[in-house]
Amino acid sequence: MAKAITLEMLKQMFAQMRKEAPFDPADELLWGYFFTNAKKKALRPVAEELVALGYREVALYLTDDESTYFLHVERVEKHTPESLHARNLELYALAERHGIDSYDGMDVGPVEDDDDDED
Repeated sequence: MAKAITLEMLKQMFAQMRKEAPFDPADELLWGYFFTNAKKKALRPVAEELVALGYREVALYLTDDESTYFLHVERVEKHTPESLHARNLELYALAERHGIDSYDGMDVGPVEDDDDDED
């Protein structure tokens, strides 16, 4: 199982984003979350539960070496290191409750506007 993402790691990540990212980490951003398992069917109930909670399923795919399936979900959210830590703890618990191999962490990017209109 992958090493758990700590609050200290998230504080460092946010500090790095403030210095280098082309977006403000304090804004609403598109957060992607990843889960892994050797069997695809074990990830389906995880995907269904997360979709019911307002996440969008992006992909459920087999790695190139065909050893592991990845589930990628995403949701627009605003986070601090502390709120993201709480979210990660929820997702670790979800993975454990469903008996899948791992919650594998997250990525983040700006929210892509569908159009260029301003509010």
